[in-house]
Amino acid sequence: MSDTKPTRRGIYLLPNLLTTAGLFSGFYAVVMSMNGNFENAAIAIFVAMIFDGLDGRVARITNTQSAFGAEYDSMADMVSFGVAPALVAYNYGLTDLGKIGWLAAFIYVAGAALRLARFNTQVGIADKRFFQGLASPASAALVAGMVWCGIDYEISGNDFGWLVAIITGLSGLLMVSNFKYNSFKEVDWHGKVPFVAILVVILVFIIVATAPSLVLFIVFVLYALAGPFNTFKSVDKVTLEDVVGEADEDADFIEPLKDELESDKQTDDAKL
Repeated sequence: MSDTKPTRRGIYLLPNLLTTAGLFSGFYAVVMSMNGNFENAAIAIFVAMIFDGLDGRVARITNTQSAFGAEYDSMADMVSFGVAPALVAYNYGLTDLGKIGWLAAFIYVAGAALRLARFNTQVGIADKRFFQGLASPASAALVAGMVWCGIDYEISGNDFGWLVAIITGLSGLLMVSNFKYNSFKEVDWHGKVPFVAILVVILVFIIVATAPSLVLFIVFVLYALAGPFNTFKSVDKVTLEDVVGEADEDADFIEPLKDELESDKQTDDAKL
């Protein structure tokens, strides 16, 4: 008889539980927007961002990464940061625009789907210091922050439908752009910081607590604008590829395997 124990099948509970919580938050946002409760809908999208940030880190800390978890996370992101923000924005201020309204919402959904697909194909080869295009959670926060701000300041979305359409559509286009956005992944979260840094963090929490909708909206507007600024600052002459184009043609975002390519080329030349 063989003493080899059979491989135990199943999925890791903790990271997938967090992913499910993020998925639920996105679905909850859609339901709340359908009921006209836009404040809760916008907050739910921000809650989904928190769970999205936790599931991957928890999986790495507990060594519970899996192919299933990665695919499940991508599907959940499509709901929470693709479909949910578009429907929230549509129900809030795009219904009166007719075709223009749902087309703006669709541009956002399509941008999110393309952004997630491109991100998945670049795992392991992309420059970790930057995102290529606006990340889908940040884009969702931009749209959700706009809606949350409008509700807090009693601004009817239908009265400013064109503005809602422009912000929603641009958010979708920024996701599929080649603009460089800092990922902040190079920050050493395990390192020591001066005592004053803790005071700054406390001050930031106080500022956010005073007017969360406005502060968060401004923060993500500035982050969205930082991408074009970073890109235009880093190139001498702006070309179409700096704005949009094939992902594998952009050397600023893909860490090129130059040595390997040159070696292959030399091998091919030697065979000729």
